[in-house]
Amino acid sequence: MQRRIRNTFVTTASGLLLLVVGLSGCSMFSTSNDPVDCNVVKTQVAAGQTDAQIASNLNATEDKVAACHGPEHDTNKTTIVPEKGY
Repeated sequence: MQRRIRNTFVTTASGLLLLVVGLSGCSMFSTSNDPVDCNVVKTQVAAGQTDAQIASNLNATEDKVAACHGPEHDTNKTTIVPEKGY
């Protein structure tokens, strides 16, 4: 009888642990904090769409879309490109 109770407890605890880990992992895949792809924004601006329309298309906020209108940033300044090869 004790073995059955212990097995039930272990099974229940394992199930609850999997449920909690699964639910907490869902927030990791949320798109609310993802950065906006500025290349997409520039393409849609060129097509004549407003920031509100672009934000709606990308499920983002207008301020994230508006941040793409600023000066371009070169993120490859520290990248070493070999002169020969490749």
